[in-house]
Amino acid sequence: MISHTDQSAVTVLGLGPMGRALAGAFLDAGLRTTVWNRTPGKDRELVERGAAGARSPEEAVAASRLVVVCVVNQDAGDAIMRHGPVTDALKERTVVNLTADTPDRARDTATWAAEHGIEYLDGAIMTPATTIGTPAAVFLHSGASELYRRHRPVLDALGGTHTHLGEDIGRAAAYDIALLDVFWTAMAGYAHAIALARAEGVTARELAPFAKGIGTILPAIFERGAEEVDSGRFSGEDNPITSAVSSMAHIVHTSEAHGIDAGVMRAAEGLARRAIGRGHGTDGFLRITEILNPDAPGRPVATL
Repeated sequence: MISHTDQSAVTVLGLGPMGRALAGAFLDAGLRTTVWNRTPGKDRELVERGAAGARSPEEAVAASRLVVVCVVNQDAGDAIMRHGPVTDALKERTVVNLTADTPDRARDTATWAAEHGIEYLDGAIMTPATTIGTPAAVFLHSGASELYRRHRPVLDALGGTHTHLGEDIGRAAAYDIALLDVFWTAMAGYAHAIALARAEGVTARELAPFAKGIGTILPAIFERGAEEVDSGRFSGEDNPITSAVSSMAHIVHTSEAHGIDAGVMRAAEGLARRAIGRGHGTDGFLRITEILNPDAPGRPVATL
């Protein structure tokens, strides 16, 4: 149990599945937890468990020095926080914003918060709501180090691992966007693979064990690829980009023969062919990162 100090109270604004999970974890840790949601009734179970249900966001904010915001996007967050009475109530309090949005929106919100005397940390939740309060949860945070250290004991009540990524307030959102890019691109690829397999008489259930096998080889590829991108040396010794283009062409051909849209794979193939056209046919596939953002800050100088 967390001791009854100024660090033992927290307010949660937003009670979607993730917000409810956050509030539940705080309650389980013994924190005095106040909750509010725009749609009435979503706090019923939490109130039954001991949370205080606020009648308004300003009432919720006034109950705690630490306010955790977790809503669908920053537009929804702004609609709550950038409202006169709520803004006034937030003054000299700390907002930990776990709402998913873009790095630019995180920086804009931090600027607004500073202008109104509000301490601000931005964050991202990289695991599902079912992991909150367990060792499997993963949280990313960015903003002032001192502020993060001050509130870390309360954040630890959410379980899992917490990583502070630095003072740049947009850094957590940058990681979030990049990692969600991996996730949703993979999910789109899986959906396309299932459609392609079904067209050839293979059920999704039959394909799944072998798709999982593909997934197991990716971590090592990610690690090796990260070293290549950061060094600017893209080894294609095991699988040159010319080989990748060949397999991509097979996927496009088979997809379109079945009337399946192959636009995503055509786009990837097009990037690979551009790399080959610039003389990098023997390099690895991640050479395309140099085409996607040739002016990336801090990247090694490489000839394209």
